Amino acid sequence: MEKIKLHTPCFILDEQDVAHNICEFKTALSTYFAKNIIGYSVKTNSLPYILKIAKDNGCYAEVVSYHEYQLALKVGFQKDHIIYNGPMKSKETFLDAIKHRAIVNIEAWREVDWLDDLPNDQEYEIGVRININTSLVSPEDEDHPEDDSRFGFSFESGELDKVFNLILKKKNIKIVGIHSHREPKTRSVRFYERVICYVQDIILKYNLSLKYWDLGGGFFGCMPNKPTYDEYSKAFFNALDTKLRDITFIVEPGNAIVASGFDYVAEVIDIKNHDGKTYVCTDGTRNDIDPFFRKSDYFKEFCYQGETSVFSQLPQVVSGLTCLEYDRMFTIPVGERKLNIGDRVIFHRVGAYTMSLTPLFIHYFPTVYLKDSKGHLFVIREEWCEDEFIQKSKY
Repeated sequence: MEKIKLHTPCFILDEQDVAHNICEFKTALSTYFAKNIIGYSVKTNSLPYILKIAKDNGCYAEVVSYHEYQLALKVGFQKDHIIYNGPMKSKETFLDAIKHRAIVNIEAWREVDWLDDLPNDQEYEIGVRININTSLVSPEDEDHPEDDSRFGFSFESGELDKVFNLILKKKNIKIVGIHSHREPKTRSVRFYERVICYVQDIILKYNLSLKYWDLGGGFFGCMPNKPTYDEYSKAFFNALDTKLRDITFIVEPGNAIVASGFDYVAEVIDIKNHDGKTYVCTDGTRNDIDPFFRKSDYFKEFCYQGETSVFSQLPQVVSGLTCLEYDRMFTIPVGERKLNIGDRVIFHRVGAYTMSLTPLFIHYFPTVYLKDSKGHLFVIREEWCEDEFIQKSKY
């Protein structure tokens, strides 16, 4: 990456990459499903410009709180192009969404009670989320023993039966959808095939007349040696009972759409040598690119300021700007080129669950640039400073 004048640390959004991912996933789904919807997972990256790209490319907004519901409306999504999931719905937005024909999936018992506040002189449609226990449905894909889930209504416990019966007693409410989101650590095609087989047995047992099935998300994006959008879509279709293939099939990708569309650039600001290591301090932070602090390495490249290569006799520990000792991003082994002050590290594929989880710790939200089709950069979010931080505070 050629060094250009950037205010670091920063994120760089490649709009064409994100739009391409949406188009490719849509094409794959449409190959198998005449009726399909991509609901972009707002929580994965809720940057307003990303929501604009999703909207402009035909996605619905998949939201999981009343704040996200209002955000989707604010950036221009129509109410009937919102998928409303999760337990953090407010009563007001829950009823508003149902009245305006959003796709609303029941997650909590209180939502069942709220249905009574809908006018009796009209008929309304909702979906219900089914609990998916990975250890039960697909043990090979479990992250740990007893890989259960706290979301949805369990068939095995009898709560799914109970919620179905409660809703069916309400004469103006129809169950027209099933939501079965569960994200396995493996992201394997096998897992989704098994979820479909598990859930459709329940659908057929209850003889539900459905308009849609919302499978959820958790898929790989465009990555070498990983399942493709087409492989996922084909597996979804082949696993479905023929009686269910004509319904609208919904997916809720987040990572699969936005991960590859973002880079993060940090610049070296200080170097120290002691204890048999070189400590390279950057103006970035692991908080911005690995908020769960799980990764040991990244998709990355280096932009060197000088042309002369000098190779380090010590391992180089590349670290962040914070005062936390564990704000260490990765280590460059002995014998690799030395980093110098002014050099940059460019982290690739950092668009998923990074910006939406960045804390306001020591350094506030960084600048976000948009890269257009000609490679030109434009600021689409300015760096936060103390003014944004204190804007609703009293002091």
